[in-house]
Amino acid sequence: IKRRSPSAGDLRPDADPAALAAAYERAGAAAVSVLVDERFGGTWDDLRAARASARLPLLAKGFFSTSEHLRTAQEAGADAVLLLLRDLDDARTAELIREAEALGLDTLVEAHDAAELARAARLDAPVIGINARDLATFEIDRGAQLELVASAPRDRVVVAESGIESRAQAAAAELAGADAILVGSALMRAPDPVAKLAELLARP
Repeated sequence: IKRRSPSAGDLRPDADPAALAAAYERAGAAAVSVLVDERFGGTWDDLRAARASARLPLLAKGFFSTSEHLRTAQEAGADAVLLLLRDLDDARTAELIREAEALGLDTLVEAHDAAELARAARLDAPVIGINARDLATFEIDRGAQLELVASAPRDRVVVAESGIESRAQAAAAELAGADAILVGSALMRAPDPVAKLAELLARP
C-alpha cells in the first residue's frame, strides 16, 4: 500500500488502506506492506487503518533507525518492520533486530547488493529482502536481483522486492529461490489491484 513513489510520482493518491488491506487479504496475500513515510504519501494512520480492517500480518515500511520508530510501529499495529542496510551500520541493525524481537515484531532486513546480502547473513537476519531497485539511482536490475536471490542463505526467508509486474517475473524469482515477493507499484498502478494480485498469485 503506497500512494506514491519518489521515482515514479503518484501511483494511487486516493488509496484507501483499510479497503485495500481487507481486499488483499481476501485475494490471498500472505501479508501486507504499508508505507508510513510521507515521501510515499503514507502516514502511521494508514497502518492503523489497515490493522483495523485486516487480520493478516502487516509490515510497516519506512526508514526506521530508532527504538521510538519500532515502538510506534508496534503500537500502530505492525507485525514486522523494515530495516534498510543501506542506512544502518551492523551494530545498529543488530540492536534494532533485538529491540524488535523484544516488542514481538519480525524484521525484514533489506539488501540490494552482494555486500549488503553478506551483512544480512552475518547478522543472522531471519528474513532477508533483496531489492532490485537501487535506492540511490532508482534503477531496477532484475538480473542482479535474481543472482543475489540464488546466492542467499537457504536457511533464511528470502523476499524478492521491486520490479515484479507479471506472473512470469514472480515465477523467475521463485525459481531463483525466493520464498516470497513484495509487490507495490504494479498493484497500485493497476485499474483493479485485487485482480492484479490474483494474476500474480496464479499457478500455471
